[in-house]
Amino acid sequence: MDTDKTPLNKTKVDDMLIEMITPKVKEIEEKFGRGEGLTQADIHTLLKSQYNHINHLDLKLNEVVADVASLKGEFELLKKDIEIIIQKALNKNMMTLIIVMGAFLTLSKIIDKF
Repeated sequence: MDTDKTPLNKTKVDDMLIEMITPKVKEIEEKFGRGEGLTQADIHTLLKSQYNHINHLDLKLNEVVADVASLKGEFELLKKDIEIIIQKALNKNMMTLIIVMGAFLTLSKIIDKF
């Protein structure tokens, strides 16, 4: 017995079911392509196949949603880092501006005395 409790067990079973049904689905598709009618068993097989595909897509969608949620968290951290970098740059520019203005005022005072 497999003791792995991850959702992959369900995926493995679904994959096995799809693998088992796929040859029959191809036969049904060929039969339908030749214009022959479908039996109730054929319709059930097609429905099972579609259910398994939809179920498989739901699992993939859940994975994508989890990945997007993870990226959202990373984006928020990156956004905060960018805000900090911008704030530091603004502070540095403001300090440089104050020093330059101070130097200009000092220089203009010195020039006025002569």
